Amino acid sequence: MSLIRCQNGHMFSERRYGTICPYCNIETATKENNIPQPDPLEVETDLLYQEINPVCGWLVCIEGARVGKDYKIKAGKNFIGRAEDMDIQILGDNGVSKRNHAIIVYDPKKKNSVLLPGDSSGIAYLNGEAAYMPTELSPYDVIELGKSKFLFVAFCGEHFEWEDNG
Repeated sequence: MSLIRCQNGHMFSERRYGTICPYCNIETATKENNIPQPDPLEVETDLLYQEINPVCGWLVCIEGARVGKDYKIKAGKNFIGRAEDMDIQILGDNGVSKRNHAIIVYDPKKKNSVLLPGDSSGIAYLNGEAAYMPTELSPYDVIELGKSKFLFVAFCGEHFEWEDNG
């Protein structure tokens, strides 16, 4: 694909528009370097090598701004907050701290999930009780963060483990 830049800096396709800029209607003949298009086979190969973090459980919002929304829990630490860099990003509830309101850890060696209090000012509640220390989660426990409540749904554990299946 051949791109052209007009004197005003607009980039456009020579094949589609010829040598006249579609933005400012100026004749130009300055060609830019061809922008390489990715090889579809390379892209597919790269996708094969991306690490997949399989689901180990879910949080499902049962009360609050995101009722019905589910959040995937992966192995290891899952940091919860409103910020984009959180593993579990809760939007729409300003009562949830921006970063590290709480942490859910799935430990594949022990085959259990644990709720940890975060290092923010927000308090996480487990089944109505404040979680000030690490507490093991059971299926269908209710976790309260801000003005939202979430149901914990386990996938990995005693009956299934990813390492055991492949």
